[in-house]
Formats: sequence, structure tokens, C-alpha cells
Amino acid sequence: MTPSLLDALESALRAERDALAGQDVEALLRSTEAKLQALRAAEQAALTPSDAPRVAALAEYNRENGLLLARRRRAVAFALRQLGRGDAVGYDRAGQRSPTAGSRPIAVA
Repeated sequence: MTPSLLDALESALRAERDALAGQDVEALLRSTEAKLQALRAAEQAALTPSDAPRVAALAEYNRENGLLLARRRRAVAFALRQLGRGDAVGYDRAGQRSPTAGSRPIAVA
């Protein structure tokens, strides 16, 4: 595999980590799209045995980013529950909003 493909993936993973750390939603969306594009390109390339250690390191980096994302989701869900909006969070596997039942307004205007 060409090093530039792995460099692109590493760059996208670093951008994703920075966006998660900075709680920057727009940057997270951009970095996630870049990561998916880099992954698609890497999947099409031929992997050589010498690429295995770097691919393993990038997979670990991606797993760590997933843990950060899960932690952030839990924090947001907790905050929403404290506001009485715990039912407002919910997306299915296709990214579509799940039906919400019994939601109540956070404030009355």
C-alpha cells in the first residue's frame, strides 16, 4: 500500500481526535467524512506485510477515537436526561431519528 494512503488515514484520525477534544461538531463531521474516504481508498489498495504494524496502530487510534466519542455521547445523554429530555436522543443504525414518545418541552416561551 502506498504510504500516502496511510498518511491520509492518519491525518483524518488526528483531525477526528482534535474535533472530539475540542467538541467541534462541524470539524468532527468533516474529519469523519475524510476518514471514511481514506478508509475506502485504503481498502482498494493492496496491503503488504510491511504495512501491518502501521495499520494496527491506526486501528488502535480509531478505537480510541470511538471511546472518546462514546464518552461524549454519554455526557450529552446525561445532560439531556437532567433537562428532562432523555427521550430526545435516539438514532437507528441507518442514522435516522428514532421515534420519540412522551417528550416534553425544556422551556415555555
